[in-house]
Amino acid sequence: MSSVKLDGRTLTSTEILLVAKGEKVEVASDAWNKVHLAREVVERILSSGETVYGINTGFGALVSESISKDDLSALQVNLIRSHACGIGDPMSIEDTRAMMCVRANSLVKGNSGIQRKVIEQIISYLNHDIVPVVPRIGSLGASGDLAPLSHMALTLIGEGQVWNGNESVDTSVVLREKGLIAVDLMAKDGLSLINGTSQMCSFLSHADNILANLLPLADLIACVSMEAKECSIKPMDPRVHQVRPHEGQSLVAERITSIMKDSEILHSHANCDKVQDAYSFRCIPQVHGAVLESYRKMSNTLDIEINSATDNPLIFPNPSNPGKGEVVSQGNFHGEVLALCADNMSHALFELAHISERRIDQIVDPSRSDLPAFLAKNSGLESGMMIVHYVAAAALAEMHARASPRSAFSTPTSGGQEDHVSMGATACWNLVETSKHLSQVLACELLIACEALEYRVAEPANHVKSLYSLVRKISKPLTEDRATSDEIQLIAKELTNGGWLARIEAECGRLPR
Repeated sequence: MSSVKLDGRTLTSTEILLVAKGEKVEVASDAWNKVHLAREVVERILSSGETVYGINTGFGALVSESISKDDLSALQVNLIRSHACGIGDPMSIEDTRAMMCVRANSLVKGNSGIQRKVIEQIISYLNHDIVPVVPRIGSLGASGDLAPLSHMALTLIGEGQVWNGNESVDTSVVLREKGLIAVDLMAKDGLSLINGTSQMCSFLSHADNILANLLPLADLIACVSMEAKECSIKPMDPRVHQVRPHEGQSLVAERITSIMKDSEILHSHANCDKVQDAYSFRCIPQVHGAVLESYRKMSNTLDIEINSATDNPLIFPNPSNPGKGEVVSQGNFHGEVLALCADNMSHALFELAHISERRIDQIVDPSRSDLPAFLAKNSGLESGMMIVHYVAAAALAEMHARASPRSAFSTPTSGGQEDHVSMGATACWNLVETSKHLSQVLACELLIACEALEYRVAEPANHVKSLYSLVRKISKPLTEDRATSDEIQLIAKELTNGGWLARIEAECGRLPR
């Protein structure tokens, strides 16, 4: 059976998704040497009696408290127990596995000083599908994701709770069943486990995997609406975008041109007297393209972060002189870069949903289309797609609230020692929820655009036709009014899971990337 290999340098969000869904993991053999070198520095400090933050001192505002050698193990256990105070609904099993994967990958980078056996415990849990129960709320996105990671760490020492199907049980019960034993924490171990950006990365990776499929489909859905509304392709002229050469804008225009090249509908009205389409159609490259650029920035940031050392202090061994090295107190645990990316992306997705909702309005309003009012078969007696537009607008309102930046709020904690925090975990989770709402708005647009296509005689483009066929397996054309709630939600789900995009591209050709 294949497995994802962790080396602290090359992990991808796609691999995190695989682990989240159950793929096994292993540590690259050459990574262990770096782990051992860092640990030797910790052991040297302990034997010398030197006082170093995070190894033999208190934490946070208690940094000035020195801890005796006999109490160092208890210090780490107390740290985990006291910090395991999260609240709210638990993280999903997939998000929790993703968080564990990111934490392990960061630790094998060899700058944490953690014992090998503690990393091996995380790996063992992932491979035996032992998943901690982790309340979602508790991280401030600085000093690491302390509370959530503490709930994870608590299970490594045999305490706390883990999932057994859909129920939570004591960790000790599952360890006995699987013949495993809890790990003993020593100096630096507990702090290394919890002082990092792993929950933030888990949520951001979740959103990244949704958007990797959803954003190309958003462009394709816009093409379905263009076909339904009989819009012009002229705004996609490459010359337009060469004189304003933003990469995202140019790529979206290229995608739409590629999709629409074989459209009979497009050719059927090539010489019509319509001068210009509404902004929501004419400016698709400019809006969708800007969103795409935000996504690429976010994705690149995530790639860097999941392969970074994010705990404090960090250890920089001297490979030529084992045991020697430098311990540096710093702030790599601060999630500002993730928080800002997530907040910016949430705002960008709102803009994408807003222009989608505007296209819906253009299609269902008979004064701006040549289509029946709300696409009803018997207007007046029937309402057709009227309220589907309402639902899109309601989902858009949910997104509007989520477009406000979570990182704009900070509160001093730990007696003023931790006086600026990122709220990165909140921002990244907010992006996950925003991405789901975007899929709902796009599902409404797609359902309405497919219904509008029923009134066109000519054939749409092949990519459009392929997507239309997939929608029609869930939602048949209207013959009379019916409830469409389940249909919208099923379409939204399909838009996010990657299956539809893969099938369409296999059938009709890969969209430009």
